[in-house]
Amino acid sequence: MLHLFAGLDYHTGLLLVLALLFVLFYEAINGFHDTANAVATVIYTRAMRSQLAVVMAGVFNFFGVLLGGLSVAYAIVHLLPTDLLLNVGSAHGLAMVFSMLLAAIIWNLGTWYFGLPASSSHTLIGAIIGIGLTNALLTGTSVVDALNIPKMIGIFMSLVISPIVGLVLAGSLVFILRRYWSGSKKRRRIHMTPAEREKIDGKKKPPFWTRTALIVSAIGVSYSHGANDGQKGIGLIMLVLIGVAPAGFVVNMNSSGYDITRTRDAVNHLEQYYQQHADSLTQIVQMAPPVVPAPQENPGAPHEFHCDAARAMPAIQRAQGLLSNLQSYDALNVEQRSQLRRLLMCVSDTADKTAKLQSTTAEDRRFLGKLKDDMLNTVEYAPVWIIVAVALALSLGTMVGWRRVATTIGEKIGKKGMTYAQGMAAQMTAAVSIGVASYTGMPVSTTHVLSSSVAGTMLVDGGGVQGKTIKNILLAWVFTLPVSIVLSGCLYWLALKLVP
Repeated sequence: MLHLFAGLDYHTGLLLVLALLFVLFYEAINGFHDTANAVATVIYTRAMRSQLAVVMAGVFNFFGVLLGGLSVAYAIVHLLPTDLLLNVGSAHGLAMVFSMLLAAIIWNLGTWYFGLPASSSHTLIGAIIGIGLTNALLTGTSVVDALNIPKMIGIFMSLVISPIVGLVLAGSLVFILRRYWSGSKKRRRIHMTPAEREKIDGKKKPPFWTRTALIVSAIGVSYSHGANDGQKGIGLIMLVLIGVAPAGFVVNMNSSGYDITRTRDAVNHLEQYYQQHADSLTQIVQMAPPVVPAPQENPGAPHEFHCDAARAMPAIQRAQGLLSNLQSYDALNVEQRSQLRRLLMCVSDTADKTAKLQSTTAEDRRFLGKLKDDMLNTVEYAPVWIIVAVALALSLGTMVGWRRVATTIGEKIGKKGMTYAQGMAAQMTAAVSIGVASYTGMPVSTTHVLSSSVAGTMLVDGGGVQGKTIKNILLAWVFTLPVSIVLSGCLYWLALKLVP
């Protein structure tokens, strides 16, 4: 692994270490915030001791990151402007990465300190939007073109709808349990609070099967959280490594000959598609006319690479030239690897736009989606050691900073104590919702899903919610995006003023 960092000078190596620490610290803070999602209900229903619950959450967060895939990681990354993604190794790209991370860390630390269940996902997305908007203003490009609007709309919808889904589903589940699972003394125990259980039955722990359900659902929330939120850190680390140490990370140096062949075949098939559907490229060019010269007009490895749909076919041909008879990326020099990555990302971006045209059939959309996945197979990846590092950071953060936010969720949302039924309903809703979101590649707020689920159960069967706490959570939810947008934009502007 160390050979991938060969050739880095002292200052570049220091920059790399600092950037990696930033990302891992961000993930640890994410653990501070979101541990409560897994441990608050089992702690406050006395299903598990707090120390054991926190360790359990850390372990299953670790496995969630390890086994959760990469779909969410790159869904977040692709919110950034395409030109910035193509030029991560430039001064602008590095300024982008550091500004984005610092903005997210500042807001997350602030909300954690005050015990507010704010969303790390919201914070990171706001920071990315701030970078895109500032970049558009500084370069004079369209604000609309600066952001991946379709992807952003999809992510916004998931972030807004998921808390509502959590509130409704958890509330409905508690209502069903109250109506259909309370006909006998044994069944009514599920609707007790721990204090009532101790007073009536003289026992501190929940009934066996209730306790089992609480623990299993807590494991599900922990695993789902790791699979969803952990991926964001993986995507950020890959941005850092591509920017600071491109020789080893701009493409997957461990790609097999088969992987490279898949990429080459995808590029060839895309060329054939455009030859048969030339009108599709024409429509894309008309929608976003080029404003800069294509890279092939300046063969001297330009400092900034611009994605130009008008020259998609020449870009495909250049990628074919680099991939021709290639069995290992070791055969390419560093500049050729960087060039290939840019070409593949640019060509896949154009294919994505083609798939979204109204004239493109459903069958062609699926075909173009498959080609895009194959083209980016050796570009959008993550080494195992990065996945393990993020998993460790998230799980250790989970074990260290859990108490503030857990107290808010466990004690300050409802007016009364949490019953076993409420704990189960909230956790099962959160585990399923977040798991589905991770599987589909949609980043959701684990914090907001669980918080809203608890609130839903309290509204239905808990005597209502504490207005002050709900008000503070809503304010954090409302202000997270604008504050992180402004903060990251200002930091990015300042960083560009300081770099040569």
